[in-house]
Order: sequence, then structure tokens, then C-alpha cells
Amino acid sequence: MNEIQIFNYNSSEVRTIQKDGEPWFVLKDVCQVLGMHNSRMVADRLDADEKGVSQIDTLGGKQEMTIINESGLYNVILRSDKPEAKPFRKWVTSEVLPTIRRHGMYATPDTVEKMLADPDTTIKLLETIKQERAARLALEAQAEADKPKVLFADAVSASHSSILVGELAKLLKQNGVPIGQNRLFMFLRDNGYLIKRTGNDYNMPTQRSMERGWFKIKERTVQEPNGSISVKKTTLVTGKGQQYFINLFLSGAATA
Repeated sequence: MNEIQIFNYNSSEVRTIQKDGEPWFVLKDVCQVLGMHNSRMVADRLDADEKGVSQIDTLGGKQEMTIINESGLYNVILRSDKPEAKPFRKWVTSEVLPTIRRHGMYATPDTVEKMLADPDTTIKLLETIKQERAARLALEAQAEADKPKVLFADAVSASHSSILVGELAKLLKQNGVPIGQNRLFMFLRDNGYLIKRTGNDYNMPTQRSMERGWFKIKERTVQEPNGSISVKKTTLVTGKGQQYFINLFLSGAATA
């Protein structure tokens, strides 16, 4: 059941298909909404299980286009610093996905015509819907069982790559936590995640934070104006750290 269903967001079309009972989104359409001009580069940053390809009908005929699943969609949205990212995410989660799941199939005009003309088509579709719903219920039950593990808003998985503290502040803000880079640094220092004392280790991860895998340190060499070489250190938040801190703030256990 790979029929295309088109949703309209403002003046942009977002094409979706159903693959193995789950909604997939045309990456090019998502990137256009979010103001990302290089969809190929965006695709390269996604995990293999978050993207795929499908034959999509276009004005020029069928074309092989990159599609992304829900996990990939949220990953793309979180990477966007455009003001459109948050309302687009809300639109997807409050309108698009509920519509798809409520109907359980893509009832395009062509599908309806086939159902009216051929009872066997109706039976096949209903059997497919039954199987898909059973599979979805099983997945939802598993998700509910796994829920205590991750509270990340809208089931968004944290990135596997390490990011700057300022980028973590952006992720928190997109998920409703009113905090900026400076306040987040202050929170991390005041609560023993980063070193507070002034000196070369200022804003570096504490031993406890490193042992738990929440941070990593990136080192790079810099040639000073006098010709000497110095080592600059930058604190990065790991994927594990992103999940930890986002869960911490969203659960209300942290205030800054």
C-alpha cells in the first residue's frame, strides 16, 4: 500500500506513503518546509534505519526519491534552527499522524473507486488494515513498556552524534524548555556536571560526568600569533548525554 497521500502545510505540499504499515515522508518536501536547501546532505546525516527510497509520482513521471520514517522526521526537525520547526512538528504530531492512523489506510479517490467496483479489493484492503492495526497495537504496547526509558518529547530519539552545549540548549528550547546557552552552562556548573572553578578546566566535564558518558572533550591545536602551538578543548554533549539532560528537564526534575 504505497499510494501517496498529500498533506498541505501552509503553501507547501508534504507527500507521504505507507510502508510496512508505517507512515513515511518525502524528505525533499520536509526540507522545503524547514528551509533546508540540500536534502541530500540532510539524508547523509540520518541513520540507515531512518531513511529509504521509493518511486514517487511527480509532474515528470515516477522518480526515485528519499523517504524518511517518523524517527528520521523528528531527527530532521531537531536539526533545524528555523522558527518553522516547532509549529511544523506540532502540525505533524497533531494532524498528519493522527489522520493516517485513524483511517488506517490511504483512502485516495482511486482506492475508493476500486473498493466500490470490486468487492474483492475491499476485502483485501480490510484484511491489510486488520494486519497493520494488529502490528501497530503490538508496537504501541512495546512502546508503552519502554516508555520509562525515555521521556524525550514526541518519542524523538537523541542524536547519535555529539553536539555543543549551545546546540543542546536549542533542542531543549524546541521542546518547550525556556533556556539559552549561558543559562544552561550555569546550570551544568552549579549542579556539578561541568567544572566551576576558574582556570584551564573551566566548563570542562567533571569526572562524574565523564564516567557516565554524558560528555566528551574535543581537542584541537591552534597556532598562536607568536608562533607557539596551544591545545584548545571544547566540551561536547554525547547522544547519551542529550537523552539524559532532555529527560531531566522534561520530567521537571531540573530547573534553571
